[in-house]
Amino acid sequence: MSTIDWIVLLGTILFIVCYGVYKSRGSKDIDGYFLGDKSMKWWTIGLSIMATQASAITFLSTPGQAYADGMGFIQFYFGLPLAMVILSITVIPIYYRLKVYTAYEFLEGRFDLKTRSLAALLFLIQRGLAAGITIYAPAIILSSILGLNLNITILFIGVLVIIYTVSGGTKAVSVTQKYQMAVMMGGMVVAGIVVVQLLPADVSFNDALHVAGKMNKLDILDFSFDPESRYTIWSGLTGGLFLFLSYFGTDQSQVARYLTGKSVTESRLGLMLNGLLKIPMQFMILFIGVMVFVFYQFNQPPVFFNQVQKNKIYETPRADDLRQLEAAHTEVFNQKREEINSLITAVHNDDEAGISEAKAKIAASELQIAGIRQEVTTILEETVPDAEPRDTDYVFITFVIEYLPQGLVGLLMAVIFSAAMSSTSSELNALASTTTVDIYKRSINQKKDARHYLTASKGFTVLWGMIAIAFASFASLFENLIQAVNLLGSLFYGTILGIFLVAFYIKMIKGNAVFIAALMAELVVLFCHYLNTIGALAIGYLWYNLIGCVLVMMFGYILQKFSDELGMPQ
Repeated sequence: MSTIDWIVLLGTILFIVCYGVYKSRGSKDIDGYFLGDKSMKWWTIGLSIMATQASAITFLSTPGQAYADGMGFIQFYFGLPLAMVILSITVIPIYYRLKVYTAYEFLEGRFDLKTRSLAALLFLIQRGLAAGITIYAPAIILSSILGLNLNITILFIGVLVIIYTVSGGTKAVSVTQKYQMAVMMGGMVVAGIVVVQLLPADVSFNDALHVAGKMNKLDILDFSFDPESRYTIWSGLTGGLFLFLSYFGTDQSQVARYLTGKSVTESRLGLMLNGLLKIPMQFMILFIGVMVFVFYQFNQPPVFFNQVQKNKIYETPRADDLRQLEAAHTEVFNQKREEINSLITAVHNDDEAGISEAKAKIAASELQIAGIRQEVTTILEETVPDAEPRDTDYVFITFVIEYLPQGLVGLLMAVIFSAAMSSTSSELNALASTTTVDIYKRSINQKKDARHYLTASKGFTVLWGMIAIAFASFASLFENLIQAVNLLGSLFYGTILGIFLVAFYIKMIKGNAVFIAALMAELVVLFCHYLNTIGALAIGYLWYNLIGCVLVMMFGYILQKFSDELGMPQ
């Protein structure tokens, strides 16, 4: 990066961090540290909720997802607005009436301590692992740009986030996220404008849309009932609905955002703002990824987007093989570019036969390119054993570094780092509050003063930060980072949501029954995922949310009936 890019990046980050620490100084107890003294307005809550969900992974991985698979991922979010309405009507008033610090406190009053502790532990496992991935995502950038060791980069970023989160608590997280969202959205809008302007002079925006559409990148809705399809309108409206009900209703990283509201109304408006803006935001980010795809139809992309890893092959005996593959890639790309020009000409002339012929030739070229890329990946795996063989998450950042003008590169880096800081700080703060309130203060050490629990909260923040850093070292094992986060959530969210739905709506089910039901349901979900990984089962991971939730309610009902008939303790 240039000097001006570093100035833009570091200046933006330092301003946001210093402002957050300044505005949130002076917390004397966990009321201020975890609830921000309940002083937040609805727009701050809404932006904080969006910023928590929009991690660096959103801006790194989502464009790469669109580049590879098109716009279909947007269906994942179709259940979100409905989830916001349901939570605003039913859940928020309960939390406010009970004056809780965490979502899991409610479960002890409704059931018992062991059920509260189980739900808290499931959250801690899931969110602790996910926090590692959100640290790993921006570490990819620095390690690639500066040629640093990835683990050292992970440690550097993780420590920076820990310091920032420990200093200010929930209030620091919330007040800074307003500015982080402004940087994130402003930067992505600029990136979208620039990528369109960088298209060849004879290729209009309308032409770009035609190219994307004919190459199946603009297909949004999938009405098929194929359970193997990861993203369909049905999985979004059902599995996605249950995932978002659990995420926003029971995940402390989100619940903590709206528990800071001045009133029930402020919290409800904050959730509804998220429901209104989230789908358009994701649509924009995916669409930018599609435009980057179109850009690379006219400007040759790397044969492998992770340039740092690819360049390591040149230091091995397979260097000549790589050069031959790159030459073949250039030849096929040039051929495909001519075919795409023919497609545009056919579209202009309304020549359906020409369009079909061009599409068939482009598809054949795409297969050739995929084969070449697979050969490069195979060589990489054989010659650089510790290399990451998947490069989807590097697509957008490669475009940013190579084609954006000076200053804008720094702005887009600030976007990614702002997202990393906002989501990771929310996660660490939520992990610390849950550990302090639901585990330490409730079950381990109940008789200390406010200052002690504040100190313990900061200590747990540091502990979870170090755990996240450790897990970040293994995040490269996942195929796509945004899918990895959603997969981790789906493995646990369904069970947690099932516990809460029983608590809210099925009054006949008591503590022992729901506790055993939750354990059984979680084992079933994990077993389903195991069968998926070995190929014995083929279902999209979003369905885990529905399966886990329904099984908790079903097992709980059966166990409670059985218990009532035998007169067993409740």
